[in-house]
Amino acid sequence: MNDFFAHETAVIDEGCSIGKGSKIWHFSHIMPNCTIGEKCNIGQNVVVSPEVVLGKNVKVQNNVSIYTGVTCEDDVFLGPSMVFTNVTNPRSAVNRRGQYTKTNVGKGASIGANATIVCGHDIGKFAFIGAGAVVTKNVPAYALVIGNPAKQTGWMSEYGHRLEFDQSGFAICPESQEKYHLVGGIVKKLKP
Repeated sequence: MNDFFAHETAVIDEGCSIGKGSKIWHFSHIMPNCTIGEKCNIGQNVVVSPEVVLGKNVKVQNNVSIYTGVTCEDDVFLGPSMVFTNVTNPRSAVNRRGQYTKTNVGKGASIGANATIVCGHDIGKFAFIGAGAVVTKNVPAYALVIGNPAKQTGWMSEYGHRLEFDQSGFAICPESQEKYHLVGGIVKKLKP
């Protein structure tokens, strides 16, 4: 008996590790040797390619493709129809299996609907990638990036609110009241 739920139309290949309380919905394909943490939710029509690693409580919305070389840490949100790539110079007639470029998505990061993450560019913890953005370079922790190519336009709190820093480099999340400090282009959450 499994400790996870898989819809009858989902395909789960051999060698996968799927955490307790996870849910895999209609027409999704979990390919060989994937690791999916506890309490993940894999929406409809999702492809998780071989050897992908998803941490705990990762939410994958409908129509997402997660290709070999991608790692998502705990609490990552992947919006509807967003996609990762894993080859920088794909050609149909040239086999580049085994040459996949890695991408890491940090804890708590959110990637909006229809965004594309070009391989080899890491997403920092709690970063926020806007809908439709095309990420072509590394994204710092807590950064808000939008557009094609994606450009940073601000900073986000761990609760997903835009941070407004004062002249001293301090900001407060309007929902959690947690405090943040911006120094030299790096945001850190202050301990209470």
